[in-house]
This record gives sequence, structure tokens and C-alpha cells, in this order.
Amino acid sequence: MNQERILKTLLAPIVSEKTSMLAQDNQYAFKVTKDSTKREIKKAVETLFSVTVENVSTAIVKGKSKTFKGKRGQRSDWKKAVVKVSEGQMIDVSAQ
Repeated sequence: MNQERILKTLLAPIVSEKTSMLAQDNQYAFKVTKDSTKREIKKAVETLFSVTVENVSTAIVKGKSKTFKGKRGQRSDWKKAVVKVSEGQMIDVSAQ
């Protein structure tokens, strides 16, 4: 894994009420590239935030079907990663 690919793996933190509840259990959610692996996500989080990652869970989120002015469309699918960090460590996603 080259350094450039690791740095481009994480696209954005996901900040919502549900992810705020996860933060109490040292878990943080990120939007990641669709072709990234759990190893790449772990390496990216450890590199960018200087924390120790214990576990990575991923899921493909299907895009919604939408209608606008009678025309049907589809939002893009995207990949979500939930990362659990070691006890006592935290990531400040509000500053990102």
C-alpha cells in the first residue's frame, strides 16, 4: 500500500446523532472509497489520527431512488466504515 492511496482512502467523517452515540463506545464512522479494504482503512486512520485501531467494520450503503420534476434518478452507492479505537483514545471528527 503506497502512501498516496492510504491518504485518499478516507473521504469524510460521518457526523450524525447515531454516530455520536457510537463515539461513546470509541467507535467512529467514515465515508471511504468503494474499493478500499479493511486493512487500508485501518492504516489510514492510524496514520492520520495517531490512534490504535482495534476493529474495522464496513458496509455498502445503497443510493436512494429519487424523483425530480417527473424524472427518476438514483443516488450513488457509497461505502461506510465504522472504526473502533483502543480504550482511552479518541478522534475529534468535529474539527475535520
